[in-house]
Amino acid sequence: MYEKVKRHVENSMQCFVTRSNSGGFVRDDEMEAIERKQKSLTTRKAQIVKNIVDGNIIKQHTFQDRSFFDYVVSVQHVIKQKEQLYMEEQLQNRRIVLEDEEIIDDYLVNREGGGTYDPLDIKQLFQGETRSSPDYVYDRVEVVRYAERWWDSFNPEYKQFENDCTNYISQCIFAGGVPMSGQPNRSSGWWYQNNQWSYSWTVAHALRWYLSGSNNGLQAVEVSSPHELMRGDIICYDFNGDDNWQHTTVVTGKDVEGEPLVNAHTTNSRMRFWSYEDSTAWTPNIKYKFFSIIDRNS
Repeated sequence: MYEKVKRHVENSMQCFVTRSNSGGFVRDDEMEAIERKQKSLTTRKAQIVKNIVDGNIIKQHTFQDRSFFDYVVSVQHVIKQKEQLYMEEQLQNRRIVLEDEEIIDDYLVNREGGGTYDPLDIKQLFQGETRSSPDYVYDRVEVVRYAERWWDSFNPEYKQFENDCTNYISQCIFAGGVPMSGQPNRSSGWWYQNNQWSYSWTVAHALRWYLSGSNNGLQAVEVSSPHELMRGDIICYDFNGDDNWQHTTVVTGKDVEGEPLVNAHTTNSRMRFWSYEDSTAWTPNIKYKFFSIIDRNS
């Protein structure tokens, strides 16, 4: 059975290279995401000139009459856009399901857009909040350095979450010199301390509304276009367009046209094109919020 699973992993990984479902079991929503990615590349006048794909089976377990194999896929795309080359990377945690020794499913364990937020009315929670903290200079170089260091792993100084995107982004912002505030009230401020944290530190929906309502401490200004963002700025995602904000990324680079490239957790990604059309969570109703983090050094 192990050899069968191994062959399946090897065959399925070819879809990242050939964009064909003929080599193995690939879900329809993932093939659609791959096709959207190709269309996006064509629109941007970019192309993948080299693929490096590797996989590792890390765990096997059984439940009733089914067997489960967990594995990790590392995907690296070398992308050429005009005369510029850059590498986009992803780590995917996946699970194969077998029944009677036949593969019946293969899916992402952690998917963007899978998080939920606390039932409290978080929008109201942060609007008009009185905040205070020291002035700070936002060091965008340190933000990117931290984002690059931890994009494919987890800083042991912080708790790791199943939906880790906003926890990772908060760590990046903190690495840039923004002071925490609001401890120990989870519904106030933006902070992580003694293995406790605020909603805004870990919940995408909460951070989106915290940034919108910020007038002291951590501050951001909302801009209308992704082209206005710089490295270290933040993008928030509402994949379904229903005002449930589910994902957060940090800008770590720009492509030739000045479009942001982002790092993220959950599906751990590096230098990914900001629009996330290659995500299975993407829908035509997707909404974005673009936040530029500002200094408080006056």
